Amino acid sequence: MIIKVQPDKQKAKSLKDIAIITSERLKETDKEKYPSNTLTDYYDIIRKLMEALNSLEGIKIKGEGAHQQIIDYICDKYEFNASTRLFIQEMRDYRNRISYEGFSIKANYIEANAKRIEEIIIKLRKLVNEKLK
Repeated sequence: MIIKVQPDKQKAKSLKDIAIITSERLKETDKEKYPSNTLTDYYDIIRKLMEALNSLEGIKIKGEGAHQQIIDYICDKYEFNASTRLFIQEMRDYRNRISYEGFSIKANYIEANAKRIEEIIIKLRKLVNEKLK
């Protein structure tokens, strides 16, 4: 459910800062040794940056399927292509399976997709930084 709220620059900045801290910690991690944790961290970074964008716009998405809605909303609003949207949704699904079913990601998934994930994060950080000016 999408709710209109007051834009909150401070919340957006805090979410961005948490995403940056997670990114820095992830740089110190052996990503191939801990692929499930790496995917969870990557997804968390992306979600926090998307939530920061929503905070800057005065949008709150909550309820059943909120993460899926956040991804769809941001991808539509900022014109991410369909394959990127599907990829982020796939990451969300894997993250949920890791958290709730004990699913494990293989190291080759991280190796094959790290560059694409980093590009998504860079684009989101750029969007947040532009709106925070």
